Amino acid sequence: MECMGFSMLPEGCVSTILSLTSPPDACKSSLVSSIFRAAAESDVVWERFLPANYHDILSRLVEPLVVSSKKELFLCLCEPTLIDGGNKRFRLEKWTGKTSYLLSARELSITWSHDPIHWRWTSVPESRFSEVVELKTVCRLEIYGKIRTQMLSPNTKYGAYLIIKISNRAYGLDLMPSEISVEVSNSTEIIYGTAYLRYSDSKKKQMERLFYGNCREMLRTTRVVEGDGRSVPCERGDGWMELELGDFFNGDQGDDEEVKMSLREVKGYHLKGGLIIEGIEVRPKDSRKLCVC
Repeated sequence: MECMGFSMLPEGCVSTILSLTSPPDACKSSLVSSIFRAAAESDVVWERFLPANYHDILSRLVEPLVVSSKKELFLCLCEPTLIDGGNKRFRLEKWTGKTSYLLSARELSITWSHDPIHWRWTSVPESRFSEVVELKTVCRLEIYGKIRTQMLSPNTKYGAYLIIKISNRAYGLDLMPSEISVEVSNSTEIIYGTAYLRYSDSKKKQMERLFYGNCREMLRTTRVVEGDGRSVPCERGDGWMELELGDFFNGDQGDDEEVKMSLREVKGYHLKGGLIIEGIEVRPKDSRKLCVC
């Protein structure tokens, strides 16, 4: 009897009901009946799962999409897509429809990054962008990124992650902890922490510690103490490492705030090099992580 009652509902009514669920639920509902199958394919349902600013996103795509339905558009946007001249990567979480962004190194503000003495812009085959930047040598490591909250899904907790590699030639990166932070403008909450940029070459690390031992002992009293512990990068499933810089809650989209993300190591005054930066990823914290640590 219940099934017969549902089958008598107008397709438009069923579409409205399904639009209040989730993408996986809409797909599963197509198995219920022919009316549910037709409703689950309708643009009414899948437009509801698209972000409110999806027209703006489409206008910023590097390669335009040719689709025949909103469902097809949704599924296409679940695949990583380059926008803004190839300097950002956008995608939708297929389980929720929430937005994620990866800001390329070109979108970041990195101290002295335009000076070839200190940094080298290059390409690597495993990157999603045409360029990454490799640290040659600096004494002040400062990396800043920013994003507007209106670009993100409302009522969602987001995490910000620095996407990096550490080369075999790296030195000086973990002698002092780096300060990490995430700050939302007009908010009293600023997330601070500390992190070590570690690599896995233990022999090289031992030699470096011997070489820098006296310097490190001298700097011991200047270590950063904010935060609830010192993070280290973890391996992702895509061949990169990620370091969480912090998190924030994006509420209702009445206000368009600026989110500032940073990593700084400026207290050690020692030289450091060998860090390769792809960018900063901003994604929902309840998403299915790439991190495998």
